[in-house]
Order: sequence, then C-alpha cells, then structure tokens
Amino acid sequence: MKFCWTTLTVNDMEASLKFYQEIVGLPLNRRFIAGPGVELAFLGEGETEVELICDPNHPAPGEINGISLGFVVKSVEEMMAFVESKNILIDSGPFQPNPHVKFFYVKDPNGLRIQFVENMSELR
Repeated sequence: MKFCWTTLTVNDMEASLKFYQEIVGLPLNRRFIAGPGVELAFLGEGETEVELICDPNHPAPGEINGISLGFVVKSVEEMMAFVESKNILIDSGPFQPNPHVKFFYVKDPNGLRIQFVENMSELR
C-alpha cells in the first residue's frame, strides 16, 4: 500500500496556498473546482502530497490538537529566522530531544501545527 496524500480542510484557499508554497516550499501541482463553491489544490514533491480543500459548507475545524505535519529543513535556526521575517509566530521550540534531530513548530492559517525538522545526522 502506498500513502498518497494528507487532506486539509481550509477556510481561505489563497492564504493556505501562500503558506504552503512560500513558507513550507511545496510546489503547486494542480488546482481545480470540484463542485459548486468547492476548490481543491494539491501541493508537494515526490510520492506524498498535501491536498487542500476549501468548501464553505464544511469549514476547517479550527485548532487541531495531536496532529502535525513535519517537513525537513537544512537549518532550524535559518528556518526560524525566515518564518519570523514573514511575521509567523513560533508556536513552540526549538527542541532537541537527542543529538540527531532538532525541530520547532508554527501554525498554518487554519491552526494546524507544522513542524520544521533538522536531521542533524544526515547533514554530516
């Protein structure tokens, strides 16, 4: 079995696309109308994508606890400076639970926690 995408319900497609393209760095693969007032967008590289669904009849659930999406970055310090320069608040971190990994969290426009992870052992 192959994992193909994670679906996120969003309230504002433009704000969410801007976040996932400009902050996370995911390329937009396709975007289309899927029914009256319903819009979908797929972003990402490789085998797994992030699917955004904007449907005014089914708003985003708001603050989501216990779920996050993680993305590898070259440097946690550089990424923290970048997100702060874009006026995005650091939700928590940085954390370094062992010598091989360091990470921090921000929230996307819909309240989902996004984790930026530096795999330090891979960079050596």
